[in-house]
Amino acid sequence: MTTQQNTDRRANQIATTVVELRAFFAHHEGYAMLREQFEILLAERCAALAAGRPVEARGIAVIGDTGSGKTTAVRHLLRNYLPEAGEDTAEVASFQVPSPATLKHVGYELLNALGYPMNRLPTSMIIWRKVRFHLRERQVKFLHLDEAQDLAINQSDKEKIDVVNTLKSLMQEPSWPVGLILSGMPDLRSMLNMDPQLARRFHPVEFQPISAARSGGNIMQIVQAYGAKARLETASGLGERDFVERLVHASAHEFGRMIELIVNAIRERLYAGGGTLEAVDFAAAFRRATGVVDGVNPFLADQFQHLDTRMLRGGMEL
Repeated sequence: MTTQQNTDRRANQIATTVVELRAFFAHHEGYAMLREQFEILLAERCAALAAGRPVEARGIAVIGDTGSGKTTAVRHLLRNYLPEAGEDTAEVASFQVPSPATLKHVGYELLNALGYPMNRLPTSMIIWRKVRFHLRERQVKFLHLDEAQDLAINQSDKEKIDVVNTLKSLMQEPSWPVGLILSGMPDLRSMLNMDPQLARRFHPVEFQPISAARSGGNIMQIVQAYGAKARLETASGLGERDFVERLVHASAHEFGRMIELIVNAIRERLYAGGGTLEAVDFAAAFRRATGVVDGVNPFLADQFQHLDTRMLRGGMEL
């Protein structure tokens, strides 16, 4: 085997490991709260259906900043409830709010996602009437809308009210009320609070910023778990408070960003060689991701607490 072939083989092996790491899900407090609330609502809905009794549909508002890990958590939760190809019924349907997020366009794309595309674009009222019909026909108990805050962005007051009323109509449909799981940015809370009747139907699950003080031990366990998946030891220095604080700050206190940084650091170590994940690997991963010089790298700088880790070199926000 030639040197180039060996290099290509090693690169492929590393790439495979990285892909597997990205598929690995780290359980955390936000996910535990989300799973518990969803299982409660689903069990109550199933019990009501079995008893032939009407049920008031409820929803979950999954709220967090970019990089908090909310979308990954919802996908992991719902993976066993989504329909297989060809199945006529589905306990859950999941859908990302498209752009532009007008009610008509969202309803049109939602019908496509449910497997009922339309050749023409009728009125918004007709589209959403069809949405409710097909949700009932497929026996969808919960509908997940990702990036749900976009439903109210750049909308007039009247359009925002129409959005709120449409969501309420899904949950209040007499023949088949549908529970909603809305995931999105903090603006989502404001949209739901526009209507107290709608707001009271939702249970908020907030993905709070992580902190070294509150979650240091759990963070270290996660680093070790990811390292072990890649057959790497973890350097003792990664368990120290200083490193954990640097990792949390480099991740902008967001859980999802932290996981991404851990995976990227492991990739750096796999390419560099050696069997131990070290702090220099995190510095290299941050440097590669952002283009920063060592003086403003949170894993190397003395006064790292004052660095804005959401910015690329040149001022572009991550």
